[in-house]
This record gives sequence, structure tokens and C-alpha cells, in this order.
Amino acid sequence: MYRSAYQKGFLTVLYSVGSSPLEKWSSYTKNGYIKRIYDEDIKSLVLEIMGSNVSTTFIHCPSECKEQLGIKLPFLVLLIKNMHKYFCFEVKIQDDQRFMRRFRVSNFQSKTSVKPFCTAMPMGMSPGWNQIQFNLADFTRRAYGSNYLETVSLQIHANVRIRRVYFADKLYTEAELPNDYRLMGKPKDLKKPEKQFKVPATARPPSPLNTARGEGPVKASQPEAPVQESEPEAAPELKKAPSPSISVGVASAAPEPAAEEPPTQTEATEEAYY
Repeated sequence: MYRSAYQKGFLTVLYSVGSSPLEKWSSYTKNGYIKRIYDEDIKSLVLEIMGSNVSTTFIHCPSECKEQLGIKLPFLVLLIKNMHKYFCFEVKIQDDQRFMRRFRVSNFQSKTSVKPFCTAMPMGMSPGWNQIQFNLADFTRRAYGSNYLETVSLQIHANVRIRRVYFADKLYTEAELPNDYRLMGKPKDLKKPEKQFKVPATARPPSPLNTARGEGPVKASQPEAPVQESEPEAAPELKKAPSPSISVGVASAAPEPAAEEPPTQTEATEEAYY
């Protein structure tokens, strides 16, 4: 079925959101149902398989029993929800000895049982949605001492909800998985956007010459008030040093004119006065 297809990375065999999720699957129901419903936990459409008996309600891939999957990828991954009821799935593989081996995994078995052509082992599931990773190559080597060659068929029984079933070439971390292969999708970025500060138009960026010299940024100078013109001051008089003939601290000055004495009073002047 997939033997001639390109097999690298991821190979999905069931996806509940697609238009026909059971296109390559055959379904068997007795006292149960298989339908697609909306799951509130992951906010998506899922495939629900429910039945009163685990062995009578299941889906099988490929749809024709004579066909084989022919998938060589060694890791089987199931995104399923724990319904707190009995559940199991079976994987049929072929090893390098050309023997068909079957692995049956369930949540109601307590011990591992290894038989020549069938191995049954227990599985623990957490409440809610789970990601089950099954290393087919490792289990084939440990149980039968042979090498895993390819997967022949896959069968999923009740009671479970399925989001996706796919094969992978290796185990990928949560960050490496595509968004559709995760249970909760890609987490949102909770970082707040950084505030952007606007630079005023009057501010000037620092000059590269000042930065190279180690000087700080040049501040914008404010306009100065107009300076009123004042009258020019008289230049200070320069006093000459006193000559050696004059004593220190005494300044030489020109002799003042003598005051005129009043005229002598005579008898003629007295008569003129009266």
C-alpha cells in the first residue's frame, strides 16, 4: 500500500480532521459506535470508538485484509484520549526472518507475555489526552532477537478518542513537530510588544566626531535673549608713576589762583550805597 511511496519524516494513516478520515480503514461495530465528534479539550474534531466489548468494535488498516501497509518507518505515534475504559490496539509487523509478529498493547493487562508470534504488553495512560510512542524496531529486537522490516497492518479497538495516528523515522521533540502534529497546537507568544519612544524633532543625534573623542552628545542650545547695546564706558585713566623727586603718596598739582580781596570801603562808596 505504502511500499512504493516516499517514506521519510512523517507518514499519517489516520487524521480525524480530514474530509474522509476512514477512507483507508475498515470498521467493525457490535454493541457500539464509531463517529466523529467535537472535543472541548483540544477544540477540534476527533474520532470516537466506543463499545461494550473491546474485541467487537474496532477499525483496521488497510481496509482489505489481503493488502499490506508496507511502512518501513520504525516509530508509531498515536494521539489518543483516555476514556477511563478498557482499550487496546494491535500492530502486525514483519522482521528480517520473514516472520509475521503481532504486538498487542492494552490498559487492562498487568504483565508482558511473549509468544512466538504474538506479544502482549501493558500500557499506562494519563488522564486526558496522551501521546503514545511505540518503537517497533526496539521491541522486535528485544522480544524476538530479529530486526524490524516493515509494518503490515494496524488495528485500533474501543474505547478511545483519536486525533491522529502516524509513523515517523525518529522521535521528534515538541518544538520540532509541525503545528498539526501537536495536541494543543503552537503556544502563543506571551511577550508584550516593546514600547517605542519617539525622539523629539529638536533633539540632535550625537556627532560621530564627538563620540570618537569620548565627548557626550551635543545638547541643543536655547535661543538667547537679545543683548541691549550700552554706551561705551570711558577708558580708565592711566596714572603715571610719581617721579623720584616727589614724596610717595603726594600727587603733584598746579597752584590754585589766589582769591581777590574785596575793595576797601570809602566815604564815596557809602554815599552811593545809601
